[in-house]
Amino acid sequence: MKTNCSCGGATGSDHRKTTAAQATGPLTFRQRIVKTVRWLLPGITLALLPKCPICLAAYVAIGTGVGLSVTAATWLRTGLVVLCIGSLVYLVLNKVLAVYKRHKQGRSLS
Repeated sequence: MKTNCSCGGATGSDHRKTTAAQATGPLTFRQRIVKTVRWLLPGITLALLPKCPICLAAYVAIGTGVGLSVTAATWLRTGLVVLCIGSLVYLVLNKVLAVYKRHKQGRSLS
């Protein structure tokens, strides 16, 4: 039977796992900006997305000079809504799982 674990300490000793944030230190200014933009981009897109496909086609035509049919604008709008909601759901689930892991880790250490 081994008396040492893979990290070199004796079995049964108090090993505390460090989280990624603890291992790397505090977030830099750039990392905080990126984390904020990840949340803001889909939210702002959903807020500014027109409800009418014809309006979306007009906005695309004004912004890019490319004309869209109403059918293409409808598909584009639906795709943008699904993409934005999907990314927000991913971010929420990621945050909930991180909080759950932190809570679970705190319980196991005490």
